[in-house]
Parts: sequence; C-alpha cells; structure tokens
Amino acid sequence: MKSNSRRDFLKVGGMALATLAVAPSTLLASGKKSRPHHHNTPMNEAVTGQYTSLRPAVEKRGFVSEAVEKAISDNAPRIHDEKLRWMFENCFPNTLDTTVRYTERNGRPDTFVITGDIDAMWLRDSSAQVWPYLPLMKEDAALRQLVAGLINRQTDCILIDPYANAFNDGPKGSYWESDKTQKMAKELHERKWEIDSLCYPIRLAWHYWKATGDSSVFDARWHEAMELVIKTFKEQQRKENMGPYSFWRECERPTDSLINNGWGHPVKPCGLIFSAFRPSDDATQYGFLIPSNMFAVVSLRQLAEIERTVCGRGSFALSCDALADEVDAAIQKYGVINHPVCGEVYAFEVDGFGNAFCMDDANVPSLLAAPYLGYCKPSDPRYQRTRQLVWSDNNPYFFRGKAGEGIGGPHVGLQFVWPMSIIMKGLTSENADEIRHCLRQLRDTDGEKGFMHESFHCDDATQFTRAWFAWANTLFGELILKTITQHPEVLTNPL
Repeated sequence: MKSNSRRDFLKVGGMALATLAVAPSTLLASGKKSRPHHHNTPMNEAVTGQYTSLRPAVEKRGFVSEAVEKAISDNAPRIHDEKLRWMFENCFPNTLDTTVRYTERNGRPDTFVITGDIDAMWLRDSSAQVWPYLPLMKEDAALRQLVAGLINRQTDCILIDPYANAFNDGPKGSYWESDKTQKMAKELHERKWEIDSLCYPIRLAWHYWKATGDSSVFDARWHEAMELVIKTFKEQQRKENMGPYSFWRECERPTDSLINNGWGHPVKPCGLIFSAFRPSDDATQYGFLIPSNMFAVVSLRQLAEIERTVCGRGSFALSCDALADEVDAAIQKYGVINHPVCGEVYAFEVDGFGNAFCMDDANVPSLLAAPYLGYCKPSDPRYQRTRQLVWSDNNPYFFRGKAGEGIGGPHVGLQFVWPMSIIMKGLTSENADEIRHCLRQLRDTDGEKGFMHESFHCDDATQFTRAWFAWANTLFGELILKTITQHPEVLTNPL
C-alpha cells in the first residue's frame, strides 16, 4: 500500500531542512549563536547582543516592506529580554522574507504565499501569514498592493475549486493526484474540504477594506467566488443529501482520509455546516466542527457587510446574514454540552445525533481562538469555562511536560505541543502574568533555533517538527506587538 501521508510529502519536498530540524544550534567560542542553514539562503549578519540575526540577506528576501522594518526597529528596543527580542526580529518578518511571490497579472496585483517548507499555498495559512501586517498597510503602499494581490489570487483559487484547501502556483500537478475525489485539477495541491478555507479569505478581505478603504478587490470575480462560498456552505449543511464532495486517500494515516467510502461520519442535518477536515488537515470525527462553524458565522456577517455596503447587493447580503443566523442558532442548540467537570461548554465536534467530541486542536480556528476570530468576547462565561477545559487534562490533546505545556492534536501525535496554541492562549488572555508565562514558554521551547515550529515534544523542545513554518512565526510576532501595546510592563524586564 502506498503511504501518501503529509509527513511523507515533507520528507520528499524538504530534505534540505533535515539537518536544521534535528540538530540544535550550538554556542560558538565567541559566545554568538551559530546560524542554522534556514531554507538555504544567506543570512543577514546583524547581531543583537550575543545573537546573530537569522534573516536572509536583504537581497535574498522575497519582499521588503519599509513599514514592517520600521515596526521591527521601533518595537525591538521595547523587548528587554534579549533572546525574546532576537526571536521577534527573526519571526515577525519571516513570511515576507521567505514565502511571498509578488507580481502582476492582467494589470492587477497578484501574490502567491507558500506555507514554508511546502511549495504550495493554503487559503488558511496564506491569510494568517500576512494578517499581522495589515495594520501597517497605511504606511506602505507596496505592502498594501501585496495584500491586495493575495486577495485577488485567493479569489481565483476559490473559482478554480471551492472545496480545495491548498493550491499550486499554476497547473503543476500534485503529489496527491491519486486522491479519490471528484475533481483534482492540476492547479490543486490538495483537495480537503475545510470550512475555514473559505472563511479566511473573507476575513482577510474585510479587514483589508476596513484598514485601507480600498474596495477595488471586490469586483465581479470576487462576487462570483463569494456566490460559490455560499453555495458550498449550503451544500455542506447536508439537508437534502450529502452534497457533491467526497474524499478518500490510500494511506497509512487514518486522519488523512474519510471513512464510509470518503463521505465521512454520518451527520443529522441541523443547520450546522459539515467540514470533512479540520484546519490541521486531519479528518473530523463527527463532521460538524464547532470552531469552524463559529468562524463561518463571523465571516458570513463580514461578507454581508461587504456585499451590502460596497457592492450594493442587498438580497445577497440578506442571504449571508440569514445563513449566519441559522448556523449560530445551531451552535447554541447542538454545540453546547454539559461537561461533568467544567459545566456548560462548547463541544469541539458534534454530529446532530446527540454525540459530541470534547477536545481542542492547536490549529486555528479552535475553541481557544473563538474570541481571536471575533465570535465572542474573552470574558464570555461559557468561553471561559471552555478555555479552562481545553487547557487542562480534560482535553485529550493537552500535554504537559518538562519543557512546556499546551495543546497539540493527532496531526503529529501524542506529547507534542504546538507553539501556536501557546501563542493563541496569550493572544486571548487579558492577564499580564498569563501572557508573561506564555512568552517565557515560547522563548524556552524554540530548540535554540530562534523560530517557532509546528510542534515540540513536551519533555524535550529540541525534538520538534517543521523548522520552517511561517504562520507560527508571524503569529508569534503578532503576540509580541499586542503585548507591547496592551501590556508593555510584561516586556520591561527579562522574562
């Protein structure tokens, strides 16, 4: 049997990163850190104290933003922990340094953003990777064009296939072409149906519009793509049938494929939207993934505002609002459970039959990230109870060890904590001490590499996965900047 797991793909596509992923940095005789060969590009020789910058040389960077560079130079001195400052300087610009390809197509900006060690663009990751730069667009016209180009490219991707999660930069074909699904176009890298893949482009476009006032991205193609979004969401409510999508992969990892000949676990229609896969790209167990349905509610309301205010499509906006209200009501009716320890909380997945899965996964959307995505306030009592549940041993994918603690998931296996979960805990916290603890853990679990990783072993942070994972890097930068703005006292002394 062929073993087409994502882990195998990383082995095939990222062998050059193997040395970096295994061997920790060592201290040179001079006291400066050695520089790991990060994605085979020359490094900037700037030195911060004992730490040498791990950024590519300026001429090797994918995109240079004056506003981002200014944000780094303005904010780095406010971080009084030397290692944390070094990590911020490495991580915050990592997406621009290493993953973006900007050009123009048909007279319009066009941006392709790879996820890091895989040469493909996820709708989710690409949106999240540029997200922390959005507040800086007013100061940088080139950065604004870069984001507009990504919105344009994502529109094109949705029009190719709204059920796909990841795309190639052109009709190049994919390692996953043998997957059994209805349509595997050459432009697709992977065709896993995940609700959040259609939510993230809306989130990005809405905030771009709010930040710049530029509505040029909302053209006829945008509206055509958004009609496909609504059509897909409604198909996956599975009210009349199971819809046009199924997926089966010949592999040794059960979470890379769907049961029941590719249709997944049965669900009872109740207004929720079925998601075949989680944002981790792992198959759902019960189908109605509550964090992703929460995200859909927020995104549908943002889409309604765009269509009503910018495009003048009132009837379409009303249909977006109606769907958001229906999904939200279903979350409250079917997505809330009475946990024997934590009380009334949100379930992670349900199936409409009364079954519920009580856990959380590190990838976003997650239950932990509900306020971050705008579904509720951090102070919401039900969210607070859910938060206590997922950050405890009541969550089967919460791990605590000698190196650190946090949420993982089945994607990389037991005992591996995702730094993304620690970052998200910090981003959704209003407590300075809790934020300080999160930052200290992030500083101490980098495996002495100066970057965030996909995951690390809870007992040994030098055991980690994915040395080049841009989403986690820029998300870490976002946490630092938010802390500087809202809790500067956390950073006035070494952690």
